[in-house]
Amino acid sequence: MSWDPAQYMKFGDERLRPGFDLLARVGELPPGTLIELGCGTGVHARAIAARWPGRDMLAIDNSPEMLKQAAAEPSRIRWQQADLRQWQIPAGAALIFSNAVLHWIEDHRPLFERMMTALVPGGVLAVQMPRNFAAPSHVLMHETAASGPWARRLMKGVDPKPVAAPDQYYDWLAGIARGGIDIWETEYLHILSGEDPVLAWVRGTWLRPLTAPLDAAERAEFERRYAEKLRAAYPRRPDGKTVFPFRRIFIVART
Repeated sequence: MSWDPAQYMKFGDERLRPGFDLLARVGELPPGTLIELGCGTGVHARAIAARWPGRDMLAIDNSPEMLKQAAAEPSRIRWQQADLRQWQIPAGAALIFSNAVLHWIEDHRPLFERMMTALVPGGVLAVQMPRNFAAPSHVLMHETAASGPWARRLMKGVDPKPVAAPDQYYDWLAGIARGGIDIWETEYLHILSGEDPVLAWVRGTWLRPLTAPLDAAERAEFERRYAEKLRAAYPRRPDGKTVFPFRRIFIVART
């Protein structure tokens, strides 16, 4: 399955803002490599590299389409394609930064332990993940998947929610984050424009892998049914805008 940078960045301001909010909570860093997991089009990687100039900066993503756009402008950043499920995090990192990626990966306790182990003393793990899986956008998507002729093919792609509650991450990290832990949640109220904007939003993320098994006609029918449900759940306001609440969890842990 390929990713579409243009579709993803239709809501670039809304998608990038949480990453910058996360980066603002990262303080001083010890010497060491800077790593971004799931760099996408490279916007946050460039901001990290600019904040700590002269550091070795490694940016990882599984999408060649995203990396092609990220590397279009020359920089000292090392862009690397890798599947984070198999990729081994190198030791000696001062910062491991990840914005809206780790919710695609299961078994978070060993994953977070591996990331913390890769940090040098005083290093920082900074992670942001969506935690809106109970929102109508997701519930109705799975309802549509389960109720159509495609149910047998699609429901096997409906994974359990991989993101735990905030206090669970605290319990996992408390014994290894000796420099402190900062965990919070924010619900952004994204003000979206256009026709079926919530459908356009999820086309760039969760809907894409879910409907990958369908042919073009089936996908169009799936989206038609799903869009009807979304319009009722997220009605257009009198000013023509659509309000889309979106909850995210933030974690900053220091070794």
